[in-house]
Amino acid sequence: MAFQIVLNLLLSITWMFLNNDWTMAGWIIGYLLGMLILLAFRRFFARPLYIRKLWAVILLMLLFVKELFLSSFAVAKHTVSPRLSFRPGIFTYRTELQSDWEITILACLICLTPGTLTLEVSPDQRELFIHAMDIEDAQELSRQIRTSFERAIVEVREA
Repeated sequence: MAFQIVLNLLLSITWMFLNNDWTMAGWIIGYLLGMLILLAFRRFFARPLYIRKLWAVILLMLLFVKELFLSSFAVAKHTVSPRLSFRPGIFTYRTELQSDWEITILACLICLTPGTLTLEVSPDQRELFIHAMDIEDAQELSRQIRTSFERAIVEVREA
């Protein structure tokens, strides 16, 4: 993947040399043309194009921003409400993620989302202990984490 990025950057700089255009627009055009060249020669690379992984990372970041805003409004609603109607609690989340970086990313995404906090990861790294500000159904909250964050992290790994 790093080789593809460096090759794409070299192609964009070569484009800038050939056109004698040292502007940001010239670099972007060269970068896009470099991507097209890499796309045309993708069968010569042992790994898939880095654009797939980059796209998966962008989608993960957009998912996090969406969840951040939704949970921020939910926490603000509970905070401003005159009655305390939330039910805090701790639940165990069983993950299918395997590597250390995947589990770390998941734990960080859960911590950065308002209303939830990863307390601990089990020694076998298969369970996360999560505190949530409002738990109606722990199974439903686990399903939401699995279908959003965990699925997006798996897509980044497989891209």
